[in-house]
Amino acid sequence: MAEEINFDGLVGPTHNFGGLSQGNVASIASKGRVSNPRAAALQGLAKMRLMMRLGVPQGILPPHERPHIWALRRLGFSGADAAIVEAAFKADPTLLANLSSASAMWAANAATVSPSADTADGRVHITPANLGAKLHRSIEAGFSLLLLRAIFADPAHFAVHDFLPQSGKFGDEGAANHMRLAPNHGAPGVEIFVYGRSAFDATATDGGFEPRQALEASQAVARLHGLGEGKALFLRQSREAVDAGAFHNDVVAVANGPLLLAHERAFEAGEAAFAVIASACPFGAFQIIAREADVPLTEAVRSYLFNSQLVSRPGKPGSMALILPEDVKSSPAALAFAQGLVERGTTPIDELVFVDLRQSMWNGGGPACLRLRIALTAAERAAVQGKVLLDETLLARLEVWVGRHYRDRLTCADLGDPALLEEGRTALDELSGLLGLGSIYPFQRA
Repeated sequence: MAEEINFDGLVGPTHNFGGLSQGNVASIASKGRVSNPRAAALQGLAKMRLMMRLGVPQGILPPHERPHIWALRRLGFSGADAAIVEAAFKADPTLLANLSSASAMWAANAATVSPSADTADGRVHITPANLGAKLHRSIEAGFSLLLLRAIFADPAHFAVHDFLPQSGKFGDEGAANHMRLAPNHGAPGVEIFVYGRSAFDATATDGGFEPRQALEASQAVARLHGLGEGKALFLRQSREAVDAGAFHNDVVAVANGPLLLAHERAFEAGEAAFAVIASACPFGAFQIIAREADVPLTEAVRSYLFNSQLVSRPGKPGSMALILPEDVKSSPAALAFAQGLVERGTTPIDELVFVDLRQSMWNGGGPACLRLRIALTAAERAAVQGKVLLDETLLARLEVWVGRHYRDRLTCADLGDPALLEEGRTALDELSGLLGLGSIYPFQRA
């Protein structure tokens, strides 16, 4: 027996719209918009409360410290930390924006996770993503490794690997390009790794967006996790999907238990890919495919229909809920498709739940982007360190904490304010105590 826990990334105090992620249509379109970090964090916490009330166990991952002072020092800035922030903004505002990004909120990119039911040694295996495709995301790997090793510290139950080399096109984007199909969370399953290119492919993109996930990186993670024959499947992401703005596979496909929900143009091989998936699953996977005629790919990407959370309902065997962004309601085609999943009564999905995540959505991250799924047995859950598994009391404390420490307005120019650094550190120092994680941040150990 095992249950899936969604570990959501808590939005950090420097949440802003820097337009840093080429290939992410929403991120680029929102560049320069005034952000509201307080609203963003509260929206994320509201989603976590919703999941808890659905009976789905909920965990939390704290924000990374930003701006990333250590990286700025490596880039030649020196002096007191506050002086470094001012000097970096004066020298290169775009560089400071990259090193101030709150993008670690999208925990689906934090790591790839294989449950103990799939691995050769019977432990949960976790590999932090190297996120080498983008500067502002590549700086997350080191702290993600430290954080995951602090939470999943028991070697009897967990193996947290080093992140892969951050070299060239050897990109690993974590669980956003990884799905798992299985009869249930505790049963052996098939893990699907979706890649965009080979790390050694010199072919030009012909003006389109650059795929981020390398086949060789996916293969390395599968080896590290001890996924034997028949446990791992590698599929190429559709070039058309990438160019439409599906920078990660989770923008066009989502899986839970034995169910796969995907757009027909998610994979390069088209219909053949779905046949391969079906043949790889001896337990009989259930596939729901949205056709282009019903939901155009551009609408699927714009509404983030497939970047929804598909979750099992504890206590209701075979029942699933689909947690969708409010933006789906703005797309008649996407909304009709989602409603049809429930109204037909022929799928395991029996409930649609809509959530307001506008601050995250404007930066190109929906419900699925915000969470890292980890299936744990009772013994594995008991071995989790810190107070990162939420209950109503802790959630209420976190909401008060956000209200006390977060600004309700932030522009890209505000990133050069040294006071923002100190505000963030004061907040994170208190948060690490609330979560029982000790001195995990570099400034706490200086």
